[in-house]
Amino acid sequence: MEFWSSIWNVITVFFWAFVFIASIYALVAIATDLFRDRNLPGWGKAIWLVCLVFLPLLTVLVYLIARGDGMARRAAKEGEEARQAAEDYIRSVAAPTPAADIAQAKQLLDAGTITADEFAQLKQRALQG
Repeated sequence: MEFWSSIWNVITVFFWAFVFIASIYALVAIATDLFRDRNLPGWGKAIWLVCLVFLPLLTVLVYLIARGDGMARRAAKEGEEARQAAEDYIRSVAAPTPAADIAQAKQLLDAGTITADEFAQLKQRALQG
């Protein structure tokens, strides 16, 4: 109970917990960036990873100074690629093309579900967007 009796002990624990979590995050972010970088050869990646394991604080600082700008560019590029892929997927699933709308209307016409006038209206609506 003595430990929790002082607010400074609690603040110290929270501070070091924050430092520990931030350190783990930095290590994971750098390791992720190493594998994301397609221009760095395999032996270069291996050297950086060995340094991260044996000298983590120094390696994190050197990496951020030496390769921090490229790290930001690679992260932004990957984010943009992921955003574009998500938008392409949403477009392919959510918005049918006019040709698909017309083909569906043609199937309804052939099945006798709609009349030729209704087919013409659906076709016109699909072509207008």
